[in-house]
Amino acid sequence: MDALSGLLESPKARGAFLLRSVFNPPWGLRIEDRAPLSLAIMLHGSAWVLREGADPVRIAAGDVAVLRGPEPYTLVDDPSTSPGITVDSDQRCNTTAGEDVTETMSLGVRTWGEPRRAGSTVMLSGTYQAPNEVGRRLLACLPALLVQPASAARTPLIGMLAVEMDREDIGQEVVLDRLLDLLLINVLRSWLMEPGTGAPLWFRAQSDPVVGRALQLLHERFSESWTVASLAASVGISRAVLARRFAELVGEPPMSYLTGWRLTLASELLRDPGLSIAGIAQRVGYSGPFALSTAFKRERGVSPQQFRQGKRSQETPASGSDGRTVILRR
Repeated sequence: MDALSGLLESPKARGAFLLRSVFNPPWGLRIEDRAPLSLAIMLHGSAWVLREGADPVRIAAGDVAVLRGPEPYTLVDDPSTSPGITVDSDQRCNTTAGEDVTETMSLGVRTWGEPRRAGSTVMLSGTYQAPNEVGRRLLACLPALLVQPASAARTPLIGMLAVEMDREDIGQEVVLDRLLDLLLINVLRSWLMEPGTGAPLWFRAQSDPVVGRALQLLHERFSESWTVASLAASVGISRAVLARRFAELVGEPPMSYLTGWRLTLASELLRDPGLSIAGIAQRVGYSGPFALSTAFKRERGVSPQQFRQGKRSQETPASGSDGRTVILRR
């Protein structure tokens, strides 16, 4: 698996929170759910995204906005509107007066808000509720707000998601999770391939004839006992030159990058209860479960066993590189 495939393979929703919201102006929502990543898809009407320290950003019908947490943000019909409802970490909705309207504003299957009328805003939202569902490498490189305009989407996924959200068939949760993943991946591909949008260093480094080859080897042969010297010999360059060039283009040393990739793979394998931690350690290049546990706890803050038991949701979501907004070309 190459570096790009590894990044795009990481979004794997597990019971994501999906909702169709209907609002009549004036309306405003303060989102304080601390979710690592959310998508807002406008079906009808428009909304403004307000974030502290950033200019308001308008999203229109057909646009897809990817919002990186855990920092709060506000969605309103107009930048001058004050939010009347706050969404908390349990996805409960409370008015400014303290009234819980989570149930009273329910409009049916995965639909919430106000009775629809002419001019209503209709928005689909999909929320990844734990950092491991998205992948720490992805969260760490994403902008705070990424918007794919309707003219750039060119995908039937929005319509498919809208239809499936009205259903209650067998396995519906899995279908919705996968559609959400595919929609996110569609936006990410556009972001990574469009010049000047701030794609991560390692992605741009893939085009370098030396570092690109080193990245390919680390991804394809991650379980080998690599050293900087052996990696340099494999790409036909001196150890010192590779170490300097890799750090310059990727933003971290080769062995640090390899550790991150191995732990990403280990995180995925830990989802399978049939695999032992010793077996996972061997598969991803560690000498044994102790070595894997030491590296995992140092980087993730929990042991592999704790991660497997669900304590991964207590991890602090990986912070993005900055609070920038990226709007893809129309």
